[in-house]
Amino acid sequence: MLQIYNTLSRQKEYFKPLHEGHVGMYVCGPTVYGDAHLGHARPAITFDLLYRYLMHLGYKVRYVRNITDVGHLEHDADEGEDKIAKKARLEQLEPMEVVQYFTNRYHHDMELLNVLPPSIEPHASGHIIEQIAFVQKIMDKGYAYVSNGSVYMDVEKYAKDYPYGKLSGRNLEDIVTETRELDGQQEKKHSFDFALWKKAAPEHIMHWPSPWSEGFPGWHMECSAMGTKYLGEQFDIHGGGMDLMFPHHEAEIAQSCAALGHDSVHYWMHNNMITIAGKKMGKSYNNFITLEQFFAGNHHLLEQPFSPMTIRFFILQAHYRSTVDFSNDALVAAEKGLARLTEAYQRLMKIKASDATSEHLNPELLNSLRTRCQEAMDDDLNSPIVISHLFDSARAINTVFDGKGTISEADLEELRAVWKTYAMDILGLQLGGAEGLLNSSTPELLNSYKGAVDMLLNMRLEAKRNKDWGTSDKIRNELTALGFTIKDTKDGFEWSL
Repeated sequence: MLQIYNTLSRQKEYFKPLHEGHVGMYVCGPTVYGDAHLGHARPAITFDLLYRYLMHLGYKVRYVRNITDVGHLEHDADEGEDKIAKKARLEQLEPMEVVQYFTNRYHHDMELLNVLPPSIEPHASGHIIEQIAFVQKIMDKGYAYVSNGSVYMDVEKYAKDYPYGKLSGRNLEDIVTETRELDGQQEKKHSFDFALWKKAAPEHIMHWPSPWSEGFPGWHMECSAMGTKYLGEQFDIHGGGMDLMFPHHEAEIAQSCAALGHDSVHYWMHNNMITIAGKKMGKSYNNFITLEQFFAGNHHLLEQPFSPMTIRFFILQAHYRSTVDFSNDALVAAEKGLARLTEAYQRLMKIKASDATSEHLNPELLNSLRTRCQEAMDDDLNSPIVISHLFDSARAINTVFDGKGTISEADLEELRAVWKTYAMDILGLQLGGAEGLLNSSTPELLNSYKGAVDMLLNMRLEAKRNKDWGTSDKIRNELTALGFTIKDTKDGFEWSL
């Protein structure tokens, strides 16, 4: 039975959905003002793993991952310029042009990483009405106040009725001590109060009418409003990076309790950070490497390009709650590990069954592979252990392929089924076939691959000119069997996959 670590209780808990057979899951998505980097890839891959495994277990999953396109101010604060509006001003574009451009690029990167699209991908700017209504509920309950056209959460008043800081482990006294009164925040009762709705300054280009002012929602509000809209007042899982735990997720809890009188989320899950030299990777630290730069190898910190599947494997070979420190050596090691796994899978597809499995291959160990992989996944999505089990079975695969052992038809079929289920369907690794290669290759590898296909078709063309129909037909038939569509033209040929 699946156990997941609940950040709220600080322990692993058996997962029991609110509604049998159904799971509601909300994950904080990107603020789309720049290209996705390695830090964005980790939550995307982590919760893609969870999404895939929940579906494997037979659950019908509604997966909601938002797009933040308004309200996220610089430095995650309540003052300053909107990150998207700032980018739009610098580039002399409409804010929604910026949003669309970087959303498209984010989707492209996710597709290359083989991250499944969510069930629903709501935009904050498309749910202003819902956010205004949510703010009004908090106002009606007496946990918010209006100041100069902006609406703020009255954290002190809220904390008298509900435990504020229970997710991050902070209490209000600590927050008061750690928080200093800042210039420009005089309209708040306390510096730790956070914005639910902000009055727009005259130069602010993204704003909407509300009962309090022409303005825009606070950053935290979108997730409360959209989560409950699509998943109900209570839902199963809320995920995101550990850096969002405070203040973002803590604010979400406060908003939901203030408006609804109860928590919305049953299981809070957080992935740990990607670091560079021990420091969090992020745009605010100016130490990030975009995914596109990884794939092309065009960053001064990179010694070579790395394929999308190498990036995915690099992230999955560490447990999602552990930190992962970037280095070229670590990525090269991941590249080699993925190559070994890919070779084993391709050999697995080629080997022939015999009457029995050789005793020295430990048939019992092979037969328990599915159980061991499931136990690892049930243990808080322990992907590195799943990978280690696959490597263990790879040794048996290589032994049979090299002619130093045999495997029965039943064992072979089970081994192939387990690898397909856990390596490809659950871990989401693309290990075999031309399509996987096309989707996961670096530009250099892709060019080599296309060159090889072109070479074969040119050989076919030469064979046709020499009326060597046997060779011509063999090349065409073999490529067709591999999934290629070949079309002869007056100038030579065209092909597609």
